[in-house]
Amino acid sequence: MKLKFTKMHGLGNDFVVFDATNRPIELTPEQLRLLADRHFGIGCDQILLVEPPRSADTDFHYRIFNADGGEVEQCGNGARCFARYVRDAGLSDKDEIRVGTQAGRIVLYHEKDDMVRVNMGVPLLEPQRIPFLAPELAADYPIEVGGETLSIGAVSMGNPHAVLRVGSVDKAPVARLGPLLEQHPRFPQRVNVGFMEIRSADTIRLRVYERGAGETLACGTGACAAVVVGRTQGALDAEVEVELRGGKLRIQWPGGGQPVLMSGPATRVYEGTIELR
Repeated sequence: MKLKFTKMHGLGNDFVVFDATNRPIELTPEQLRLLADRHFGIGCDQILLVEPPRSADTDFHYRIFNADGGEVEQCGNGARCFARYVRDAGLSDKDEIRVGTQAGRIVLYHEKDDMVRVNMGVPLLEPQRIPFLAPELAADYPIEVGGETLSIGAVSMGNPHAVLRVGSVDKAPVARLGPLLEQHPRFPQRVNVGFMEIRSADTIRLRVYERGAGETLACGTGACAAVVVGRTQGALDAEVEVELRGGKLRIQWPGGGQPVLMSGPATRVYEGTIELR
């Protein structure tokens, strides 16, 4: 099976994108892992499928697969690349694109200077909706990890996130704590893990260990989750610049039952064809 693909990235968080609007594309976990392999495949953090809409209130449907072959609900950097892809491919000339995902509908907006703004929806803070095993809603939770007790915030941005405040992201034990928290039994569907350094009320630095992908250069939903947690803990303003290893995102969240807005770039790298068996 020969497939055309486009390689894209959002701040270094990279994707292989397939157009499945005219014919369905079904990939096995083994094929997905091969595509993501940086030595034997194309190489990426995630694989994105652009599909026809499944409901009358959307323009497209969007599926996301991690490098380990598992399907996930949401990806913020991928959503921006999705918006850029459908415009560049001539699939849509709309400035506002409504997209269905496993986590529900999101809305993508083309802005000037090739920036894309994404309405990421309302964050879910109730533990059972993340899902996270905790007796009640709180701004932070104690959790036992690797023989020590840490304090984390927890939220779903369509996918589960744990956010840990650190003094310095440069010195944060991402490689050690990331896998331990990702697989923690209190997160039944595993979790993305953010390490947040607060520089000021409107600026943070962030590293993210992503579920099924490991540490990436940027994570859009992770940036949203970090700002939500920082806001609920009373440490951040309603608009925050998030500095990730691959670049910067602008996150806005007024709080309450309002949606989170994320703005940032999306870059097309190259196109190609790959044969899969």
